Amino acid sequence: MARHERWVMLTTLVLLQVVTIVTGVYAVDNDLTLSALTRQPPPAEPTAPPEVPVVTAGPVLAGLAARPGDGPLPTKGTLTRRLTDALGDRALGDRVGAVVVDASTGERVFAANPDAGIVPASTTKVVTSVAALASLGPDTRLATRVVQGGAPGAIVLVGGGDPLLAGPRAKPGSFTDQASMTTLAARTAAALKQRGVAKVTLSYDASLFTGPDVGPGWKPGYIPDGHVARVHALAIDEGRQNPGQNSPRVADPSRHAADAFAGLLKKKGITVAKTVEPARAPVGAAELAKVESAPVYALVEHALTYSDNDLSEALARHVAIKEGQPGSFAGVAKAVPQVLQRVGAGGGIQVYDGSGLSTRNRISAGAMAGLIALAVSPDRPGLHAVASGMPIAGFTGTLGNGRRFTGADSKGQVGLVRAKTGTLNNVSTLAGLTTSKDGRVLAFAFMADKVPVYAEPVLDRLAAIVARA
Repeated sequence: MARHERWVMLTTLVLLQVVTIVTGVYAVDNDLTLSALTRQPPPAEPTAPPEVPVVTAGPVLAGLAARPGDGPLPTKGTLTRRLTDALGDRALGDRVGAVVVDASTGERVFAANPDAGIVPASTTKVVTSVAALASLGPDTRLATRVVQGGAPGAIVLVGGGDPLLAGPRAKPGSFTDQASMTTLAARTAAALKQRGVAKVTLSYDASLFTGPDVGPGWKPGYIPDGHVARVHALAIDEGRQNPGQNSPRVADPSRHAADAFAGLLKKKGITVAKTVEPARAPVGAAELAKVESAPVYALVEHALTYSDNDLSEALARHVAIKEGQPGSFAGVAKAVPQVLQRVGAGGGIQVYDGSGLSTRNRISAGAMAGLIALAVSPDRPGLHAVASGMPIAGFTGTLGNGRRFTGADSKGQVGLVRAKTGTLNNVSTLAGLTTSKDGRVLAFAFMADKVPVYAEPVLDRLAAIVARA
């Protein structure tokens, strides 16, 4: 019996050796790897970083079950009854527009006063963001430069319309690649020393933006109260006197930035003439140094999440310039509708600024909901930062402040709604995205501009009703 077992063991070993040899020969002949044998993909070869920025704001909501035709739409009769009841709340006043759209097909699921032009407040930033992504492109960066002046030893600081440019007292910002005035000064000093220059005269060029630096329809208290700074192409810390505080805002953002730059150059061993004045940079002047902002898609996300007025105004002016208009409020009013028309969303939108502080802006609920549906379309990947930048109910930005989606009729939808808020005196708006219980992606806009009292809880309830549909 033992002899028989030894014979079986020897036979098994011989067979295993034969299989191993045959497998090895096959692998060599067919260039087979261990990962192929185990059906695992081979490890990716390391690649060099791309030389140019790439879009990293990928398809938003791509993991959801909603596809064109997938899952039933909410029952219109039930949704209509619930939304109509909520819209009757006296807190909204008597001028309200409300639209819910199936994002996959563009079909209106609900509409009440859909075409009325309503003061949008900060939901205007959705329009600005779509225009910026469509016109400038998601990977564009805003550059602040220093160039050679017209005389020996003269340099010019050229504003590139980046209001997030960090001044010398700023703490690390929201972006790892946020442009810094300190970095710009260090690069400039190094370039000057390489040329054997240790003493300069400094001027600054903020001519990229033109026209009035206060918007049409802005209330006198906006700047003193710290809601926004005067709009200049050269600014640090969004025109704040103290980087961590909204007010006060400096009277002249461009000069404030240039003076800070002069101080930084001195710390780097460059003597700067006492007088620092505005001047145009010579055409074709040699560049000494520059710093760049985060990509536009990241700027859009920041502007929407934090309802950043200064950044939104800058983005709107860049759109105007790209579209061949002056970098002014008047240019914005012409250029933004021009871009929206090009992407198929031009009707029902009239804007005079980029932030929504202007009381002259008018946007219909139908146009707003349709624009949001367009921004999440699989055919428009370049616009998806609009959705990823919208605050998440109960978690981020202006919906994560502890005051929103806290009522018994809305707190169950915390985390299920992405939306941009809008608030001015007697104006309250909310526009964004959610999914129905069957997974349909729905875009909505609820807008009221004759609000007698505090209306935000009612808007939250309306969005929650859509999320429960």
